[in-house]
Amino acid sequence: MTFTDLRAKYPRFVFRGYTAECGMNVLSLTYHFEIEGLCAFSPHWEVPCTVPVEPDDPALRRLVFSLGMAELISYWKAACPPVVEIAVGALPAEQIRWWKQLYFGGLGEFFYVNGIETDADSFMEIRCTGKALPSEPSEETLSGKLIPVGGGKDSIVTLNLLKDQLGDACAFMINHRDSAEKSALLAGIPAERITECKRTLDQNLLRLNREGFLNGHTPFSAIVAFSAALTAYVNGLKTVILSNESSASESTVSEQEVNHQYSKSYQFERDFAEYERNYLRSGVEYFSLLRPLTEFQIARYFAQLPTEFHEIFRSCNAGNARGRKDEWCGHCAKCLFVSVILSPFLPRAEISRCLGADLLNDPDAAEWFRELCGLKPNKPFECVGSRTEVNYAACLAIRRMEAAVEPLPLLYAQYRETPLFSEYSGKAAAFGQEWDSENNLPAGLAELVKRECVTKFAGSAC
Repeated sequence: MTFTDLRAKYPRFVFRGYTAECGMNVLSLTYHFEIEGLCAFSPHWEVPCTVPVEPDDPALRRLVFSLGMAELISYWKAACPPVVEIAVGALPAEQIRWWKQLYFGGLGEFFYVNGIETDADSFMEIRCTGKALPSEPSEETLSGKLIPVGGGKDSIVTLNLLKDQLGDACAFMINHRDSAEKSALLAGIPAERITECKRTLDQNLLRLNREGFLNGHTPFSAIVAFSAALTAYVNGLKTVILSNESSASESTVSEQEVNHQYSKSYQFERDFAEYERNYLRSGVEYFSLLRPLTEFQIARYFAQLPTEFHEIFRSCNAGNARGRKDEWCGHCAKCLFVSVILSPFLPRAEISRCLGADLLNDPDAAEWFRELCGLKPNKPFECVGSRTEVNYAACLAIRRMEAAVEPLPLLYAQYRETPLFSEYSGKAAAFGQEWDSENNLPAGLAELVKRECVTKFAGSAC
């Protein structure tokens, strides 16, 4: 089934509405989507809430509706209907353009991998047949922090940087993940302030995937953004603090702008803040604490944390998909990237023990390494760092191993013979003092992050 054939057969996707029920400390949401002529979908959310919820609260209605707009793209992509009808709201032209930009940018990998040729204008037409949502801003008084925690090193670094400011903070996750819970608890957030949303996909979508309808990557971090903003609001919290880094803004594909991490990029962070000001108007603030930093700098800070954090962190999609076991698979590009980016700072034996595999010595990982460092044009479609920092990390790790008279693992021995090693090795010692000025950090937090993650390491070997 091709993109063109499916669009001709199923020309209309409809966002029919949603139901919202306020139970005991939970807001229950069911969205109603349909690809006409194919099937309907009813994905479900349960959002914990600790403040009284009024279903007619204008800001709450806008938050719930917008989460539905973020959710619908996962269902639209099964057949990519050219028309999307919004029957539950009416959006001004600028807001429609905002959503189309998110969808098109967030579907870049999906289009690329599926060989779909389209453009930002023609891939979708959004038509509104519902009534406009109320526009008055919220008058609720919000305070405190909501920190999304996924169990990886990035959110662990955020929690530790804010360790003296966690008294008014809650951890946030979508569906349970052991590593996320352990990370929050170890960082000092008590169990009663771990806020877990439950998201349930409609089984019809999974059935269509099995039957060969179109499938692929969607902007999941946009769902994180909208669900976190909603969760913050219904729990009286003011600030959503993400853990996305500057490296996330680099295109995965070298010859065109196709970014696996589009909804983790600074462009999306900036766009989301604009959407909140113009359309959500809830009073919730949203920014990434780690935006000025590279993955290299985050790994360097993470490496000097207590080893208990090294033991519990997880960020392998393949391992988490294995019956939701939340483990490292030990054989994917993400596991390899983690091995590389930590290799200048931690002994190889410790990295191998944490990941359950010595990927730097695995000949089957050689192709992924070539992609990561730029010997091939495209990076793996994973949440990995920039090509530049992979090269610097490899050079610094090689220098450390050679100084200790340690044999180089296979991938580093091969890399040492490439032109990239000659290009980067002489400059590697000066790497790690970068600071990306494109960030939305408040001044006080910017000073904290720069002191702890940049200035503190000035003049060090790494």
